[in-house]
Amino acid sequence: MDLPRRTCAQLTFVPQHRPCLEESLGRLQEFIDQSRRLFVLTGAGISTESGIPDYRSEGVGLYATSTKRPVQFKVFMESAKARQSYWARNYVGWQRFSSVRPNSAHLALAAWEPSGGGPVHCIVTQNVDRLHHKALSTNIYELHGSAFSVVCMKCERAVTRHSFQHQLRRLNPHVHERSEELRPDGDVELSQEAVSAFRVPLCESCGGGIMKPDIVFFGDNVPRLRVEAVKRELAKCDSLLVLGSSLHVYSGYRFILKGAELGLRMCGVNIGVTRADPHLLFRVDARCGEVLPRITL
Repeated sequence: MDLPRRTCAQLTFVPQHRPCLEESLGRLQEFIDQSRRLFVLTGAGISTESGIPDYRSEGVGLYATSTKRPVQFKVFMESAKARQSYWARNYVGWQRFSSVRPNSAHLALAAWEPSGGGPVHCIVTQNVDRLHHKALSTNIYELHGSAFSVVCMKCERAVTRHSFQHQLRRLNPHVHERSEELRPDGDVELSQEAVSAFRVPLCESCGGGIMKPDIVFFGDNVPRLRVEAVKRELAKCDSLLVLGSSLHVYSGYRFILKGAELGLRMCGVNIGVTRADPHLLFRVDARCGEVLPRITL
């Protein structure tokens, strides 16, 4: 497997940590060896090594380094100014966000699928960055949706984020700002002047619908049918592996509770404690990109 090298810039958003202990690696190897159908639940911590910051990591996450907070669903839907600010910042940040590449952890997971002799039955990700798809994993559930799709909140017509980017560019040829900063969902900091002049289109199909990224915003709920589909996949598995998530939010933590109810063997790889720790057989306190490539099938 051709593993990408991690640059210092890409590791900027990884919290301080110690190297993985050989004993911990051995326990994880044994866990994987004994798994026949593995349910993998990933969070932002698997993507920080690709250069995408997360919200909650100690010292380096958005909440630790900025007073900025993600837009709430209710605010986005009710405020034209909030939508203007969101899309202006996302427009400038999109080129960088959409070009981020999967790291060694994503690639290792793709190699763990049955076609490669591995136990991975499905991957359920809380991330919206499409990095598992780019790594060529197959059976993926995007719990919180995808930043790569935009949907009309009135007629439900969906378009690709790339095509919507072209539409934004046509309406805003005056916007030439660039930013080296990147936030968890791809937006950046912009001047108020750039934001106030930004034009946001309504749906081209129905002519009046609000266009929103196909993402579960804070304050919104994961669609019920999506949750039920993931629970059906979980019931087919004999083990669960959490990667790069503190499971602070219930949307992902619910599957730990369900896994415990089903009697699944469960473990995790994450820098720092997680909400799931009481339910796990063990947790490897290390960086996903350091650990997963060292597991053999």
